[in-house]
Amino acid sequence: MVSHNEGSAAPASLPKQMLVFALPIMAMNILQLLFNAADMIVVGRFTGSEALAAVGATGSLINLIVNLFMGLSVGATVVVANEYGAGRYEDIRKTVHTSMAVSVISGAAVMVIGLVFCVPLLEMMGTPEDIIGLSARYLDIYFLGLPGSMVYNFGAAIMRAVGDSRRPMYFLTVSGILNVFLNLFFVIVLRMGVAGVAWATVISQYVAMALTLLSLSRSHGPIRFELRRTAIDAQKLKGIVRIGLPAGLQGLLFSISNVLIQSAVNSFGSVVVAASAAASNVEGFVSTTTNAFYNAALTFTGQRMGAEDYDGIDTVAKVCAFYICVIWLLVGGATILFGPWLLEFYTTNPDVVSVGMIRLKVLMAVYFTCGAMNVFPGLTRAMGYSVLPMLCTLIGACLLRIVWLVTFFAWHPTITVLFMCYPVTWAIAGAGQVGIYFYARHQVRKKSGMGAAASAAASVPAN
Repeated sequence: MVSHNEGSAAPASLPKQMLVFALPIMAMNILQLLFNAADMIVVGRFTGSEALAAVGATGSLINLIVNLFMGLSVGATVVVANEYGAGRYEDIRKTVHTSMAVSVISGAAVMVIGLVFCVPLLEMMGTPEDIIGLSARYLDIYFLGLPGSMVYNFGAAIMRAVGDSRRPMYFLTVSGILNVFLNLFFVIVLRMGVAGVAWATVISQYVAMALTLLSLSRSHGPIRFELRRTAIDAQKLKGIVRIGLPAGLQGLLFSISNVLIQSAVNSFGSVVVAASAAASNVEGFVSTTTNAFYNAALTFTGQRMGAEDYDGIDTVAKVCAFYICVIWLLVGGATILFGPWLLEFYTTNPDVVSVGMIRLKVLMAVYFTCGAMNVFPGLTRAMGYSVLPMLCTLIGACLLRIVWLVTFFAWHPTITVLFMCYPVTWAIAGAGQVGIYFYARHQVRKKSGMGAAASAAASVPAN
């Protein structure tokens, strides 16, 4: 657990501290991807490429509906981390119970929205007719599990905010292993197809939720969860929303652009849809490793803000940049090298593998820009600036992707040109996020300097 007075730790120890913190999150995210991959591998291998395409076509739509509410968990992380860094334990207790109440409300809202709008949105996306029925069947079941997923993610955010990144990994491991066994049983034994993998996911999400609530209720210290104390504190909700809503809007805007890209992918037919889905799942193993350092940036920067250790924030940023490059070189390079073999896990169709490799090669070439775009907003949000990263994503990624689709892709409607929109917008948005970090850092130092000067002036005795 990261101590609230760790802001005074020697800078040389910080890379190790962040790596130790990030590794369980990385492992958790990779496990989540493996379990999601299990859904696609099972249906792709035992049901067919149409079922693989049907499940794969739902990813961007699920993110579109979920991300706005999931962003609030980022707000919970930052608020708890700030309070933990400052040693305000009673405030943490109020934030924890407010967060859990918000998670239940958010989960119910996401479930209703998903069940009502999933079919119209699939139709708007131009989902191929040979898979839209299967996709709708998958989503109708999948969204029933969203309340469980939301509670788990808020609970995990609270644990990570105080430096505990291991317990969420353990809970996800248990639920994920259950998911794999249920996938195999429902699809191979009961022959339930896409409905089987959807039910397996729903059950595993509620298992993760139950483990999280049980652990929080047995915790000793300020993050202990007591059902009778569950209530929304207006002041704490304001802090969570101030940081989390822009983060959620950023995720929503990003998802909108990805839905538009998915619509363009759908226009090439179910083979390309299946290839893009499989490649996207493989690519996720790279993005999820960088995402671990986004969470590390939130926690370590948030705690240093609470402890008023502003110099430590610069060191956090340098460590994040270093790990982004290492991940790109090692994991990104391995993805290109072993890409065909990895894609063959999902399907035996050589056309699907061939198209999937086009996506992987285009995206992995400059993936460090995606890392910068994803990680640096964590630093900025933890300093209290959440709107600017959202605007950067809106302009640098979302709007430019739309521009790309109506210009370059419209002029040259090939799958390679379509996938090129990712690295181009990553580079632009990534540069913008780094610039915003430096602006936020300057503002924080400026305000802290003004506060220190005012305190010094107040302490000077009058003549």
